[in-house]
Amino acid sequence: MNILWDLDGTLFDTYPKLMAAFQKLAGKQINEDELIRWLKKDSKQAFKHYGIPENKQQEYLKIDLQFSDADKKPFPFVEEVLKMADKNIIVTHRTKESTFRLLNHWKLNHYFQEIICPEEDGFPRKPHTAAYSYVHDKYGIDLVIGDRTLDIIPAKKLGIPTCLFQNEDAVADFYLSSYKDFPHVLHGLSVLKQNQSST
Repeated sequence: MNILWDLDGTLFDTYPKLMAAFQKLAGKQINEDELIRWLKKDSKQAFKHYGIPENKQQEYLKIDLQFSDADKKPFPFVEEVLKMADKNIIVTHRTKESTFRLLNHWKLNHYFQEIICPEEDGFPRKPHTAAYSYVHDKYGIDLVIGDRTLDIIPAKKLGIPTCLFQNEDAVADFYLSSYKDFPHVLHGLSVLKQNQSST
């Protein structure tokens, strides 16, 4: 089983720091439940909703990088899922430098065959299908796991099964609130493949 992962909010619980960075940039307190819903849609939509110019996005990322990697923890049980996969690949809008640093800090880098950062690797940003298509052609992806709608849109267009993590605001094949429950997804994938092979 080969899995394509998003990083922020999927592998690592980075939202507390991302929200702190966003509120610092906005210069005001924003309801966190409301803000996380907007960030899970798309950070660009969140910028627009709160009236922050798009050209401030790089500043937002710089603020986030000031926070310690020790504060950006992997989600509980995610390492067990990484161990179950034959190959794990990341497609993230983070920079390669910050991605490798975070993985190295938590000693998870050895689980990943490849890390794609679209803007550095010459692909359009998600939800464009190009990066996913490249990874799928190379590895044969069995499942895409993300926490935002834009993480699963490319997978759906390519016919790859999808799993939304801690988000039920979009249509996915599977939903997870904790990686402890990943065996349910494995069972669902098995059923999905059986149904596909019988049609």
